[in-house]
Amino acid sequence: MRQLLYDLITFVYRMHERLLTLNDSYELFLDDKQLHFLVIGVIGMVLVLIIHPLFTLLAKKDHILVISWVYVFTVILVLTFAIEIGQGYSGTGSMEPGDIISGVAGFLLMFLVFAIIRAIIKGFAGLFRKLDERG
Repeated sequence: MRQLLYDLITFVYRMHERLLTLNDSYELFLDDKQLHFLVIGVIGMVLVLIIHPLFTLLAKKDHILVISWVYVFTVILVLTFAIEIGQGYSGTGSMEPGDIISGVAGFLLMFLVFAIIRAIIKGFAGLFRKLDERG
């Protein structure tokens, strides 16, 4: 876990240094906050341009639950990483990738159980609807 975080921090640091070099080379004189504004803004818009058409397609195909799942899964990933980083920073626990994997696996298993129960209920509802239409 620590190595993954260090690798991520190193990548972000290198990208930050490249942006600062470009900033200096082109004499833009943007400060750190302005660079964050631009970079995060661009990353966010790229994600919107990718995710919005995908979610629109899923909504048209009546797959709203998939949209909900993607959102919750994303929040779960962020939350589990935040918990592990917080434990490592505060010393209240150890930062372990296994904890993140276990947390995500718990969500996936519980969602699978939910999906199976939901499918059974929808199946019976459809069956009763067909029987009622014949009746």
